[in-house]
Amino acid sequence: MSRNNTPKTQAEKGILLRLMKTLWKFYPVMMPVVVFCILFSAVVSSIPSIFMQKIIAAVEQSWKTGDWAAVSGQILGLVSVLVVFYVLSLLAAFAFNQLMAIITQGSLKKLREKMFNGMEDLPIKYFDTHNHGDVMSYYTNDIDTLRQMISQSFPQLMISAVTVITVFSIMLYYSLWLALVVLAGVTVMILVTRKVGGASAKYFIRQQQSIARTEGFVEEMMNGQKVVKVFCHEREAEADFDRINDALYSDSEKANRYANVLMPVLMNIGNVLYVIVALVGGVLLLSGAPNVSISGLAFSISIVVPFLNMTKQFCGNVGQVSNQVNAVVMGLAGAKRIFALIDEQPEVDDGYVTLVNAKEVDGQLVECEEHTGIWAWKHPHSADGSVTYTRLTGDVRLFDVDFAYEPGKTVLHNVSLYAKPGQKVAFVGSTGAGKTTITNLLNRFYDIADGKIRYDGININKIKKADLRRSLGIVLQDTNLFTGTVMDNIRYGRLDASDDECIAAAKLAGAHDFITRLPKGYETPLSGNGANLSQGQRQLLAIARAAVADPPVMILDEATSSIDTRTEAIVQKGMDALMKGRTVFVIAHRLSTVKNSDAIMVLEHGRIIERGNHDDLIQQKGTYYQLYTGALELE
Repeated sequence: MSRNNTPKTQAEKGILLRLMKTLWKFYPVMMPVVVFCILFSAVVSSIPSIFMQKIIAAVEQSWKTGDWAAVSGQILGLVSVLVVFYVLSLLAAFAFNQLMAIITQGSLKKLREKMFNGMEDLPIKYFDTHNHGDVMSYYTNDIDTLRQMISQSFPQLMISAVTVITVFSIMLYYSLWLALVVLAGVTVMILVTRKVGGASAKYFIRQQQSIARTEGFVEEMMNGQKVVKVFCHEREAEADFDRINDALYSDSEKANRYANVLMPVLMNIGNVLYVIVALVGGVLLLSGAPNVSISGLAFSISIVVPFLNMTKQFCGNVGQVSNQVNAVVMGLAGAKRIFALIDEQPEVDDGYVTLVNAKEVDGQLVECEEHTGIWAWKHPHSADGSVTYTRLTGDVRLFDVDFAYEPGKTVLHNVSLYAKPGQKVAFVGSTGAGKTTITNLLNRFYDIADGKIRYDGININKIKKADLRRSLGIVLQDTNLFTGTVMDNIRYGRLDASDDECIAAAKLAGAHDFITRLPKGYETPLSGNGANLSQGQRQLLAIARAAVADPPVMILDEATSSIDTRTEAIVQKGMDALMKGRTVFVIAHRLSTVKNSDAIMVLEHGRIIERGNHDDLIQQKGTYYQLYTGALELE
C-alpha cells in the first residue's frame, strides 16, 4: 500500500468528506454561495499579472512607436477594468466572510446539539466507563479546533488552491520554461512540507489527546478537592498533574517547533526560487532563446516582470496551504472525536408496553389524560391488535437472575426474590455484594444476562425504558442538584407539579424547615451541585424530589447515609409517610433503618445467603445477626 493511501490517510479523508457533507447539509443554500464567492475572489486575485503584462507590453510598444496618447488610453482602460474586478472581488470577500461567520457558528451550534442530544440517549454504561472531563473536552477543545478549521483553514485552503491553479495556468500560457522552473521549486517546497508538516501533524494530534487528559484530571481533582485536602494529598496531586502537564507541554512544544520551522523554510525557498526565476528569465532574454508558450509571445520584459510577481504569489499561496495543514490536522482530530461521540450507539429500547394514567369505569380500567393517581400498563397485542390495561401495583419479582458488567465476571448469581405491592424489601451486605446492581437492573440501566424480571406480571424487557423509569422513584447515595432554585430542584421530580405540591413534598421529606430559613426560601438559587447546602440538606431535597414524583415504587440507595442521627430521626417520619402504600427497595448500611422491613435480603458475593424479616434473621443467628450485634462489620 502506498504511503498516500494508508488506512490512517483514508480515515482522515473519510472524516473530511463527512464534515463537508455535514456542513453542506446544514446550509445547502449558503455553502454554494460561499464557494462561488471564494472562487471568484481567488481568481480575481490571480489576474493582475495578466494586466501587468499587457500594460508593460503597451509601454514597450510606445517606446518603439512614440504614440503615448494611444498607450495612455489603453492603460487607462486596463486599469479601469482591473478596478472593477477588484471592487467585485471585495464584495465577494465581504459576502463570504459574513456568510462563513454564520455557517461556522451555526454548524458548531448544531453539532453541539447533536452531541448533547445523542449523549442523552446513551446508556449509563457509557458514563461509567468514560472520564467526565474527557467528555467535556468534546464540547470545548474539540469544538474550538473545529471552529478554527471551518472559519479560517477551509476558506484559506480553497483560496490558495484556486490561486495556485489559476496562477500556474497563466504561467504556462506565457512561458513553459519559466513555469517548469517554478514547478521544480514548488516540488521542493512540497517535499519539505510533507517531511516537516507530517511530524508536526503527529504531535498536534497527540496534543489534542493530552489536552483531553489534562481537562479530565483537573475536573477529577476539582470534584475530589475535599478528599485531597483531608488526606493531605496535595503534593501527590501536584506531582500527578505535573506529569500530565509535562506530557502536554512536550507534545505542544514539538508540534509548534516543527510548525514554526516550516514557514521560514518555505519563505526562504520562495525567495531563492524568485532569484532563480529572475536569473533564468534574464538569461533567456539575453540569449534570445525561443519562447515555448500557449500565447505564442516572444521572451520580453513584459513576460519576465509579471512572471516574477506570479512566482511570489505562487510560493506565498503554497506556503499558506502548508501553514494551514496543522490547523486542518487538529480540526480533523477534533472532528473525529466529535463524530465518534455522535456515532456512539444509543441505549437500545425494544419495549412496547407504556405507562398511562387511568381511571375505573364500571370496574374496568380506562386510559385518561388527567392525573388520577391510578397508573396502568398499556399492553398492545400484535396478534389480534387488541390492547389490555394492567393496573400498576408495584409487584416486582426476580427469577434466577444472573448478571455481569463484563463478560466472564459474574456479579449476581441466580438471584430470585419478590416484592409484593406495598412491601418494603431491604438489601444488606458488604460493599460489592451486589445490592446497587439489583436496583440498576430494576431501572434497566443494565440488562440481565439470564433469568427474568417481572413487573406486575410483565417482563420488564417489554416495557419502554422511559415508562419503566417513570414508575420508579429513586434517591441515590450521591445527590445531584442542578443550577436553579430550590423549588426548581424539587420540581425536577415532576415538571408539571404545582408549588403547593412541591412544598407538600418538602414537608413530607422534612426539608421544609431548613428551606424556609434560607435567604429566599424556596426561591433560593442553587449552583455548583448545591455547594451552599450541607450534605444532609442536599439529601433531604433529593428525597423531596422523589416524593413529588409520587411513584408507586421507590428505591432508596443509602438514602440517609449522609444525614446525621438527629436529622435521620426527623427524616424517618417523612420517609415512612413516603413509603406508605408503595413497594420500596432499601439499601442501607445502618441496619436500624431496615428493622421494620417486610423482608431483608443478605447478600454476599452476588448471592442471597439469608432472607426473612428482622426477627426471623435474628433468631437464625447467621450473618445478619452478626452484623446487627456488631460481631461482624459491614465493609
